[in-house]
Amino acid sequence: MGDFVSLTVEDGVGTIRLDRPKMNAISFQVQAELREAAAEATEREDVRAVVVYGGERVFAAGNDVKEMAELSYTDMVRMSGSVQSAVTAVAQIPKPVVAAVTGYALGGGCELALAADVRIAADNATFGQPEILLGIIPGAGGTQRLARLIGPSKAKDLIFTGRFVGAEEALALGLVDRIVPAADVYAEAVAWAGQFTGAAAYALRAAKEAVDRGLEVDLATGLEIERAQFAAVFATEDRTVGMTSFLEAGPGKASFAGR
Repeated sequence: MGDFVSLTVEDGVGTIRLDRPKMNAISFQVQAELREAAAEATEREDVRAVVVYGGERVFAAGNDVKEMAELSYTDMVRMSGSVQSAVTAVAQIPKPVVAAVTGYALGGGCELALAADVRIAADNATFGQPEILLGIIPGAGGTQRLARLIGPSKAKDLIFTGRFVGAEEALALGLVDRIVPAADVYAEAVAWAGQFTGAAAYALRAAKEAVDRGLEVDLATGLEIERAQFAAVFATEDRTVGMTSFLEAGPGKASFAGR
């Protein structure tokens, strides 16, 4: 697809792969290619779930500081939307998304991992939002997604200090969901994503949208979002298949078409 970001698909699982040696620094070109990969993963019907992966050595060690160092305030006013939109594009893929994290996931790399629904980390993974040590703050969703995920006080500790956390502490904080040996990270992520290749695609989409949009609003509005999504899936073929299968054969035996 691009020079540094690709999308490959196998058995219903799409892998968005970062490959920008040596540390997968997220440049403006990488951001553009991430947006393209996320858009393709969204549109392709043969992609039922997505893995975001940086390779065996490193997930992504942050945004490209060298590229940003010479930018002025007015430059960044113009370009900051690009910084956020690449990560947001991944977050808005309407399918299950898992980050397979090895090595460093720092700054923009940590923010990219936060855009996934689930994070599977290698036992050698290191997370952090060290932007404060550069005299700036996270700009691709770190102040918002991290606080929503682990709570404001824990997020402030990481953001204010810029300190790194290893895989075990990240698990304790709730920043990651599972730790596995580094050699197994990608396979574990593919296995997680593979659960959904035969699932009711529009029900998954509705569930993801209800959770994500509900987190942005008060409870009453969130319940209304849920109600609307709940009613909407009754228009799908999969709802008919699922309920008929349940009545005839019991739970968990439906063969969904994704329609």
